[in-house]
Amino acid sequence: MNTRNTLLAMALAASSLGISFATYAERFSIDVETAPPAPRYEQMPAREGYIVTPGYYRYDTERREHTWVKGDYLAERRGEHFIAPEWREQNGRYRFNEGRWEKDNKGQ
Repeated sequence: MNTRNTLLAMALAASSLGISFATYAERFSIDVETAPPAPRYEQMPAREGYIVTPGYYRYDTERREHTWVKGDYLAERRGEHFIAPEWREQNGRYRFNEGRWEKDNKGQ
């Protein structure tokens, strides 16, 4: 099955659960009707050459609930910064945006 057919099959299956999927370039987003719980606080000491990525709630489509994903360390990338994963509310639905690296804007 090719990627387009796989995404279509996922979207059709998800629609029966009240979930909608959207793809944007290389990112994958999910929309749900249930707000995630408040983020948990995790104390993670700094490590030389690494950044801390915060923990977040991911929506488990099989269990139909939010599950916690622990924070982690990622090796620093010269000339880039990390955008943490996040949930945003829009029109009563909640969209999850995966964490990602972005190039630094020098001179702006």
